[in-house]
Amino acid sequence: MLKVSCFPLGPLQTNCYVVHNNKEAMVIDPGGKPTSVLDFLKKNNLTLKYILNTHFHFDHILGNKDLQDATHAPILASSKDEFLLKSEVGRGGLGFGFPKVEPFRYENIEEGIVNWLGEECHILSTPGHSPGSLSFYFPESKCLFSGDLIFQRSIGRTDFPGGSLEELINSVKTKVFVLPGDTVIYSGHGPATTVHEERLFNPFFQEGVMF
Repeated sequence: MLKVSCFPLGPLQTNCYVVHNNKEAMVIDPGGKPTSVLDFLKKNNLTLKYILNTHFHFDHILGNKDLQDATHAPILASSKDEFLLKSEVGRGGLGFGFPKVEPFRYENIEEGIVNWLGEECHILSTPGHSPGSLSFYFPESKCLFSGDLIFQRSIGRTDFPGGSLEELINSVKTKVFVLPGDTVIYSGHGPATTVHEERLFNPFFQEGVMF
């Protein structure tokens, strides 16, 4: 069973997750200086195998280079978000009044099934918040890392470059709400929730809601 620790990082306090099992770990969305994450890895004698990005908005990737330089772990993300690294929403900087994202190396990943940390992981293509948004579902541990696709009682913004409300709604309905109800959703911001709770109570998916 995977263990999950959350570290809110960066100017927007983005949820960075350290997911670990049997002394191996992965980090999802290091959105700021990863000092606390590195301390946690060292304290628990964990080897970082992967750095995952759900998407390439600056508040989810600000710590990529520092974490990669410190651990030499590969960064895995969708190349469909590559164009964002040339925009303010991806590179940060003065336009947003936030730190600038330092260039980093990454490897493209796409929808499919892989084995990470000794468990099966379903890489899900979940566009809407951005074209390359990915979610990571671990059926054995009953958890989903959704980035900014869906939050407790809310959804991600779709007004950034490449965003689409129609695609986001479809991603949630066809990729998230089809999962078992007790699946824990770990979002990019805010508290964890479950698939069951969001099916019932998320106002964006209730009958009669108009967009």
